[in-house]
Amino acid sequence: MASVARRLGVAPSTLRTWDRRYGLGPSRHTDGRHRRYGTSDIGRLELMQRALLSGASTAEAARYALEQIPRSGPPQPEEPASPSESAVGDDGHEVRSRLARRLSTAALAMDVGAVQRMLADTIAELGVLPAWTGVVEPVLSALGARWRGASAGAEVEYLLAECVFAALVRATPVLDEPRNTRPVLLGCVPDERDSMPMYALAASLAGRRIGAQLFGVPLPAEVLAVAVRRSAPAAVVLWAHGRGVADTRLFARVSRGRQRSRLFACGPGWDPAGLPDKVELLTDLPSAADRIEHVLVGTRHQLPERRE
Repeated sequence: MASVARRLGVAPSTLRTWDRRYGLGPSRHTDGRHRRYGTSDIGRLELMQRALLSGASTAEAARYALEQIPRSGPPQPEEPASPSESAVGDDGHEVRSRLARRLSTAALAMDVGAVQRMLADTIAELGVLPAWTGVVEPVLSALGARWRGASAGAEVEYLLAECVFAALVRATPVLDEPRNTRPVLLGCVPDERDSMPMYALAASLAGRRIGAQLFGVPLPAEVLAVAVRRSAPAAVVLWAHGRGVADTRLFARVSRGRQRSRLFACGPGWDPAGLPDKVELLTDLPSAADRIEHVLVGTRHQLPERRE
């Protein structure tokens, strides 16, 4: 039971409760009084977690899992000896899905310690941007959609967001000797509310020893223009997620003066057709990190991304 609990990211007491109340326990009998989880048993538990994340009650999620994988059929193989052994045959998608389920389970339980450990382990295992795009951002989006407009339950999303912010800051090494002589300035358009992706990009760039100057709080246009003028960055990356908040005229304001910087629009909030010719669109964070590295230091993937 302990290894199954670790694999799913829940407490053993939770598995015992699900077994007692809903019949989602181990079905394979061994010698003596012990029972062991088989592959179908674990599959039911994973289906239950997905249903819980989608907004189902515990009873509804259990009923759904039992309907999808009924408790019948020939004896099942014993539970793998350890979670690491069971993951050997998983492809990348399955690994990310399992990590996302464990992270969402810890967040739903309001278990700060478990959330922090899950985030640190996920970043260490996958790297900053794969962890963000494949695990963290999907869980944040799912939790946000689940309680959008509701007062009860939104605390889970806020708790996770705070933990993610802290994890990304911890994953951003301080560079004594960055590879770029002038920094890349990372910021959001003035009315953007979602600045977390820029923290992920800053952490990834730092892992490549690319120095960045990050403004996590969206700056007014005039303040952003002054910041660009004073820091003289080699590149300016402006993030926009929500449609309707990105004003392409912002690039004209930040590019005034003698110092010229490469200009990048990043995020789904930008309209490619409306961007000035001198502004390059970065469609996603992984390609943004690659492109910025190439522009600033003239090479790609010269150093692997550092995993904290």
